[in-house]
Amino acid sequence: MPGGRLTQQERQQIALGVADGLAYAEIARRLDRPTSTITREVMRNGGPTAYRADLAHRATERRAHRRRQATPQGLEAPARADGRDAEAVREYTETFTTLFMQQGLPKMTARVLASLYTTDAGSLTASELAQRLQVSPASISKAVTFLEGLDLIRRERDERRRDRYVVDNELWYQGMIAAARSQAQLAETARQGVDILGPGTPAAVRLENIARFVDFVGESMIRAAEQAREVLFTNTETTSEDTGTTNG
Repeated sequence: MPGGRLTQQERQQIALGVADGLAYAEIARRLDRPTSTITREVMRNGGPTAYRADLAHRATERRAHRRRQATPQGLEAPARADGRDAEAVREYTETFTTLFMQQGLPKMTARVLASLYTTDAGSLTASELAQRLQVSPASISKAVTFLEGLDLIRRERDERRRDRYVVDNELWYQGMIAAARSQAQLAETARQGVDILGPGTPAAVRLENIARFVDFVGESMIRAAEQAREVLFTNTETTSEDTGTTNG
């Protein structure tokens, strides 16, 4: 039923839909499920090219079994100190992870970034990440190095001289500007081909049109980022004032 765990029959329908090239939203509509449920199901079980209903079902059963073993029989999982629904937070973090994977990040890297974004402090140490994700420090080290290289996180030292990995509002702005600059490089490269291939030829016209399109998009991205930059910080300040909380 909608909201419950996927059944094996539903997974078979998902596999058929993926094989037929249906969009996740269409598969979700047919199953009366949220699109995020279908997206997460496929991405965590091999992706659209390797998804198999039987393997996905067995993998889900193994994960559920491990969770039952981790919680003593007859006891519920301890309540979170912040009062949030632990299962809902876990599901949401998985959804965020799936989104990052769809955008091209490796699974562990996506898990690290999702964990940082769903942490109130917006920062964690390597040991905190390793404990939170139940993985080795080496896995965390590789993931954060990758994310730093993409300017998706930054590193800072805390009062105990530990490295903390941070996501903040400024990174969103800088990331948008970097994306716009990469668009400008694409436009420049496309225009170089116009002279080489001969002005007026079909290939040259195609490249010139691409360059004009990319120029327009890149300039629009920069204008939008500049105009919206204050929104990132205004929302943060408003939230803090409304809830009566302070940072630190």
